[in-house]
Amino acid sequence: MRKAGLAKADKKAGRIAAEGIIGVKVSEDAKTVVMVDVNCETDFVAKGDDFVGFVNDVSNALLAAEVDTDEQLQALTLASGETVDETRRALIAKLGENITVRRFVKYTTQDGGQAAYLHGSKIGVIVELAKNDPVLGKDIAMHVAAAKPEYVSEDQVSADVIAKEKEIFSAQALESGKPAEIVEKMVGGRINKFLAEITLLGQPFIKDDSVTVAKLLAANGNAVSRFARFEVGEGIEKKEEDFAAEVMAQVRG
Repeated sequence: MRKAGLAKADKKAGRIAAEGIIGVKVSEDAKTVVMVDVNCETDFVAKGDDFVGFVNDVSNALLAAEVDTDEQLQALTLASGETVDETRRALIAKLGENITVRRFVKYTTQDGGQAAYLHGSKIGVIVELAKNDPVLGKDIAMHVAAAKPEYVSEDQVSADVIAKEKEIFSAQALESGKPAEIVEKMVGGRINKFLAEITLLGQPFIKDDSVTVAKLLAANGNAVSRFARFEVGEGIEKKEEDFAAEVMAQVRG
């Protein structure tokens, strides 16, 4: 029966799984943090005890183990004694939906501190600070969840990204008919605004937009080393479902 169930699970592997939840765990000493994105097909399954328990088990196992690749994650042994992949496939057979451990990230620091924030169960953020500060760390993580910065600072933005934006802004500015030196200043201003919008340090802090995140960190004598933000379903092309029609079809046999 187990083999039959796992065979059924393998048949569901191609189905789109764009729902799910984010799991986050921070170690007691705040030196290590993990975040994992586990997907299923419906929000109904995502809210179930079996699915939530699986995400918690995977998160706890990740926190305790040295794991760098997806292959290592799938082979990781959970508290039950079974691997992540064995447990996942058994859960697919039980719940009848495709389930995937889509991605994970793990940070470890010697001198700094880790912080995390979950918005419900759909958005997760982890932040590594130069110095451990749980309150500040959570505030920064909440900011990242809401403002969606792409980089920590301007020096992380590639020259290609800046050049592409400069090309767009230059074409727009030239249409104004203004002199070249004015156009250059306009483009420079727009590039600066663009960089402020996509970098964590350049953004106005969500709890007090009179200060940037950079100024907030400086006032607290701290710095952000890195961050990661996961949102369930991002980047997955969802199949449009007409659930009313589906129910009607079932009623009509």
